[in-house]
Amino acid sequence: MVVREKFQEELNDLQSKLNELGQLASEALTRSLEALETKNIELALEIMEDDTKADILEEEINDLAILLIAKQQPVAIDLRRIIVAIKIATDIERIADFAVNIAKSTIRIGNEPLVKPIEHIKQMHKLNLEMLQIALEGYTEEDVVKGKKVAEMDDHVDDLYGEAIKDLLQLSIQKPEFLPQITQLSFVCRYLERAADHTTNIAESIIYLVRGRRYDLNS
Repeated sequence: MVVREKFQEELNDLQSKLNELGQLASEALTRSLEALETKNIELALEIMEDDTKADILEEEINDLAILLIAKQQPVAIDLRRIIVAIKIATDIERIADFAVNIAKSTIRIGNEPLVKPIEHIKQMHKLNLEMLQIALEGYTEEDVVKGKKVAEMDDHVDDLYGEAIKDLLQLSIQKPEFLPQITQLSFVCRYLERAADHTTNIAESIIYLVRGRRYDLNS
């Protein structure tokens, strides 16, 4: 019984670290939009520097997961919990990387006034934050319904991405002098679309954890 309690405690620690990584990624995404909207180069640089925290935490999660497998030799759902934690940590770290990429685009745009209101980007960004929060809750609660909800929201992000790119392409024809900025804004849209895909990967991991089967929710 003592061994089982120790194992459960370590599993809880793994889950806690994963949620902490999720919050770091969420904060990085929040700050990345703020930096873009306000053209805050200092904030963008801070986001890039702080990414090291996410990298270190992902390594800690992987090390703890491997140690748990080696020490406890878990089977069935306990093994899935550990494997899923490794997979989700990778996806969350990639989301944090996309926040860094947005920060880099902000630096490249510099102090140049934005060529147009970035409403599509703001909507995609808002959905990304909501998706990540729901996915983290779904992971903690092992809730398949929340996993499916994330996949539905990803479809909306894809639609917004298509609309945003179409608008930016038209704008590049109308205002070719802003082409470098338009290119960077197109990259930002792509980063947010990819971040949503990684959150959908988390949803797939939740379903695998609960049901023991893999489903492709990104298709």
